[in-house]
Amino acid sequence: MSPAAEKAKKPAKAKAKKVAKPAAGGAIDPALYDFVLAPMITEKATLASEHNQVMFKVPLTATKPEIKLAIETLFKVSVTRVNTLITKGKNKRFRGRPGRRNDFKKAIVTLAAGQSIDVTTGL
Repeated sequence: MSPAAEKAKKPAKAKAKKVAKPAAGGAIDPALYDFVLAPMITEKATLASEHNQVMFKVPLTATKPEIKLAIETLFKVSVTRVNTLITKGKNKRFRGRPGRRNDFKKAIVTLAAGQSIDVTTGL
């Protein structure tokens, strides 16, 4: 296969939104809300909270620096590390008809010592 054919075969990556860090006392960029879809409230997330970690559902195209900037700006906390993983959707049946759940990306955000986020209150 020629190199040109291989390039044509690869899917194009989605372009990420450019988001700048807000100035001190400045308005929060509404685009930051696109990087945090929902908090994950599960048994595993509750156990991770003992280690100063919070889990969020994020878009598949979100990168670690974008997630870190969004969490630090929206919740006013200091983030030390962001780990991400993609959970593949499962094939399931609903009323006898086959279907497929969507893929989603999970972000595990580690906060600095002494900081916390109350995910039950929302933004």
